[in-house]
Amino acid sequence: MKPLNTTITAIPPSGIRRFFDIAAEMDDVISLGVGEPDFVTPWRIREAGIYALEHGYTTYTANAGLPRLRELICADLASRYDAHYDPGTECLVTTGVSEGLDLALRVLLDPGEEVIVPEPCYVAYQPCVSFAGGTPVGVPTRAEDGFAIDVAAVEAAVTPRTKAILIGSPANPTGAVQPPEVLRALVALAERHDLYLLSDEIYDRLTYDGTHTCLGAVPGARERTVVLGGFSKAQAMTGWRVGWLAAPRPIAELCLRVHQYTMLCAPHVSQVAAVEALSNAEGEVAGMVADYDRRRRVFVKGLREAGLECPEPAGAFYAFPSIRSTGLDAETFAERLLREESVAVVPGNVFGPSGEGHIRCSYATALPQLEQAVERIGNFLRRL
Repeated sequence: MKPLNTTITAIPPSGIRRFFDIAAEMDDVISLGVGEPDFVTPWRIREAGIYALEHGYTTYTANAGLPRLRELICADLASRYDAHYDPGTECLVTTGVSEGLDLALRVLLDPGEEVIVPEPCYVAYQPCVSFAGGTPVGVPTRAEDGFAIDVAAVEAAVTPRTKAILIGSPANPTGAVQPPEVLRALVALAERHDLYLLSDEIYDRLTYDGTHTCLGAVPGARERTVVLGGFSKAQAMTGWRVGWLAAPRPIAELCLRVHQYTMLCAPHVSQVAAVEALSNAEGEVAGMVADYDRRRRVFVKGLREAGLECPEPAGAFYAFPSIRSTGLDAETFAERLLREESVAVVPGNVFGPSGEGHIRCSYATALPQLEQAVERIGNFLRRL
């Protein structure tokens, strides 16, 4: 048999999944691993989806998505962040943020071009660059700096083949929110070297200290930036698979062209539900965000009292404590914690080399479970 695609076969399976395959075979496991809200989608949004089904909204929509949904997305960006996009030509509804990232990378990259990816970063970023024919170039960030991007280090990584910089803020796995001055410096760097910027802002509403900065609203950024967002996290709509991208018209039109041939459109029912989410569910979203904030403070305090150094995350719903004091590497720590105390976390090294010495813990789970998880982690640390 002829060999299969060498790029895809060279990418290892997700480093997150191995631990949850083990956890699935165990009893009484507290999972702090999967980045999914424990909230059910708010009732009014589910009811809109039920209404859509009952009234036969089971067809294709326009490839770019329902016009009303695109109007609401762009209006929300404008009112919340002063980021302005034309819903008719600069906004595309995608099947989750994952598809939006794939579309943008395929449109921006020619084979062999490089994308700089500050890490630790979401596990899909670098593989998606490779799948699009590009070459990911990791640039480390440091816990001592709050995982803020070192713009000088990014600039040092620029080569003649560099095409784009890909960031996530608020970040998975660290919970870091990039300061406005860092974002402005990145935009200036992109202007100097004529680079594109991709900004994954799926956790924009989960910003606890201060306000979120949309990269597309930073002066000088708009014409070279693709902003990605969606409904999975703040609206607890992971399974509905609906996201969006906003970009200058030349980029958005080509993203739409790929989308037409590969995905056609996001699910009709999900788009109707997303319209309701943006129109009438602000109260429910605010309530969930406030609950995450409470969990964040309790959980981080508990980790510190148990003996782990842990910065307080400014966004998303992850804590990224250091486990260096234990003398264990991240993989060993996570596997032993799972087998000995039935707590599932993700070793930090799966998010990039600079994640070694850390574990990712999602606090998107009920407070009593978080408190029990902290107790078990404390027991494990005392035995060590």
